[in-house]
Amino acid sequence: MDTLRAFYDSILPHPWLLLATTLAVLALLAWLADLLTHRLLLRVVGGLVRRSPMKWDDILLGRGILRRLAHAVPALIFFHGVAVVPGLPPVAAQLLRNLAAALIVLAIAQAISALLRAIQDVYEQRDPERARVRPIKGYLQVARIVLYLIAAVLMIAVLIERSPVLLLSGVGALAAVLMLVFKDTLLSLVANVQISSNDMVRVGDWIEMPKYGADGDVIDIALHVVKVRNWDKTITTIPTYALVSESFRNWRGMQEVGGRRIKRALPIDQSTVRYLGDDEVVALRRFTLLAPYLDAKAAELAAWNAARDGQAPVNLRRLTNIGCFRAYALAWLRAHPRIHQAMTLLVRQLPPGPHGLPLEIYCFTATTAWGEYEGIQADVFDHLLAILPEFGLRAYQAPSGADVVRIGATLRDGSGAAPFAVGEGGPDTARPAPEPQRSE
Repeated sequence: MDTLRAFYDSILPHPWLLLATTLAVLALLAWLADLLTHRLLLRVVGGLVRRSPMKWDDILLGRGILRRLAHAVPALIFFHGVAVVPGLPPVAAQLLRNLAAALIVLAIAQAISALLRAIQDVYEQRDPERARVRPIKGYLQVARIVLYLIAAVLMIAVLIERSPVLLLSGVGALAAVLMLVFKDTLLSLVANVQISSNDMVRVGDWIEMPKYGADGDVIDIALHVVKVRNWDKTITTIPTYALVSESFRNWRGMQEVGGRRIKRALPIDQSTVRYLGDDEVVALRRFTLLAPYLDAKAAELAAWNAARDGQAPVNLRRLTNIGCFRAYALAWLRAHPRIHQAMTLLVRQLPPGPHGLPLEIYCFTATTAWGEYEGIQADVFDHLLAILPEFGLRAYQAPSGADVVRIGATLRDGSGAAPFAVGEGGPDTARPAPEPQRSE
């Protein structure tokens, strides 16, 4: 104490040295207070929180609420200590007090912002399914924006020593400017409310929005953007209000019903479509799945033809190979264990065109997993393509290089005959072209 008194007496005749020393001591006290707060208080509180069986306090600690709030301690020391600094001009003292008060407001605002983030974490951990269906991230982001706007107004009011009410009264004149600056924020806020209330998009939904190149799972719904992880593992950000103002496809319905659609056509060579002979109908009876169809058709055709007995054969009805194949494909799909039987199941003909007669398979798989779906779809068409020759049918395929080479080789032989005659089915049922008849 004697040493300190002697040091004080030595600098007392020098006001500027006394002022600098006092300010240095005040800064040292503020630094020590900040150090003690972080090293002792936060460590003690952190130890108590970690030993607690509850989880929400760990989240609060992890978000750094106390750490941000502790920054207000040195500012409080400066705020109250400036008044006892000797020789400090009143203007400088008031400026330092205002600056310290502004720092206190900022520290409190940061702590409240961290608290809002912690509330979001607690909400998502306590009920993940509800958090996925009803996310609150957008609302909390709006709350943080409002919080920092209020903090900015208070800090400016403290620094210029004016009432916050006076500053807020001038906001009305800047309403147009503020609406222009925060246009995206306001649109996004309205979009968040509509998305949440109408349950349009959830985290985990598969959405498709070609305009933005988005095709994948939603991983985050924030105030301004929605993040989509595409199937190629890239991430696309979509403005939140675009999900309300523009159209997009949500595949959640497909995932919820448990079936994924197969809608693909098998092109049939139209030249192979023909009537079946009696021996061919008998041969088709070896297909167990076709027996009910053949029996029903036999009774129906017999009744029709009996009513027109004696008429020309053109007026009678007969079975066609394409009709039997269509009935077989439908029966085979109905017996398939991986095809969803409670949903739409069709085998239909589309309008014929230059690429054959499209026979469309329209059904749903009993799973929505992408890999399994592709495997089931491939199995279906593998089987149908392989079974086509049994019905005297051939899949349409545009002439390839091998076809041109074969035709060229035939022409070089000088025979001038086609490699096979068309109309009897595929190559397995091809018949040689008839010899030209000579006139006597």
